[in-house]
Amino acid sequence: QVQLVQSGGGLVQAGGSLRLSCAASGRTFSSSFMGWFRQTPGKEREFVAAISQSALWIYYADSVKGRFTISRDNAKSTGYLQMNTLKPEDTAVYFCAADSSGNIYRADSYAYWGQGTQVTVSS
Repeated sequence: QVQLVQSGGGLVQAGGSLRLSCAASGRTFSSSFMGWFRQTPGKEREFVAAISQSALWIYYADSVKGRFTISRDNAKSTGYLQMNTLKPEDTAVYFCAADSSGNIYRADSYAYWGQGTQVTVSS
C-alpha cells in the first residue's frame, strides 16, 4: 500500500512557474514507477509525465515537453513536477500516481493516486 499526499499548485500568471510535490508513505516508494496526470471538467485524466524507479527513464506528453520537469527523491520518498512557462491551457487538477502495472501513459495502469491539486494559469 502506498499513500500519496500532494502539495503545491495554485494560481499563477501565464509564463510563470509552479512546483508540485507528491510525498509517499507506506510501501517502498523507490520500487514504484511514478506519473503525473491532469484533468479538466468533462475530460478524461491526461498523461503529463512519468519517471521510472531509478529515474533512468523519463517520459513527457508533447504538450509539456521542454516546459515541465519530472523528478524524484527516493531518499525523501517524494516526487516532483516543476512546471515552467505555464500557459492558460495548463489549467487543470493535477494528480500524482504510483505503481504502474502496464502502459505508463494510461491512468488506469496506476494503483495509487494523490488527492489532486488545482493549477490555474491566468492569461
